[in-house]
Amino acid sequence: MEMRVTLSVDGAERTVTVDTRTTLLDALRDRLGVFSPKKGCDHGQCGSCTVLVDGRRVTTCLSLAVAQDGAEIVTASGLSDSGLHPVQQAFIDQDAFQCGYCTPGQVCSAVGMLAEVADGAPSHVTEDLTSAPELTDNEIRERMSGNLCRCGAYPNIVAAVRQVAHENAADR
Repeated sequence: MEMRVTLSVDGAERTVTVDTRTTLLDALRDRLGVFSPKKGCDHGQCGSCTVLVDGRRVTTCLSLAVAQDGAEIVTASGLSDSGLHPVQQAFIDQDAFQCGYCTPGQVCSAVGMLAEVADGAPSHVTEDLTSAPELTDNEIRERMSGNLCRCGAYPNIVAAVRQVAHENAADR
């Protein structure tokens, strides 16, 4: 069975007909030619396919395309209209990637997780549930734990997220 799905992908409305069993990842890559999200494990365990769906981070290999009909999808390629997004710049500044395969998913996850923190959402390691979460290195590691880096750039990824968090705090 097939269905027409309309998605806003990186600001452009796109319509595609897909088998109802098609994942959002496969629709993006194979049908729409959007290659920023990477196919890693295909089981939702590595985070390479992470994008923002209506502002929330989603592993696209576990999401059906038909379930996202009408959604706004933002990939790492569409985070900024002009220049680099602050998270992308921080990844460069902190050398937070090596081979780069996981980087688009890491960047989207970091953007989504920073929004979650700004909204006051606690994580598993948040100690004080009555006030805004403090973005410690332990919090960053926990919140980014759904994204794997086989090259082991984790310390630099934490530093990049910390850099953006500090810049955001200074802007307030």
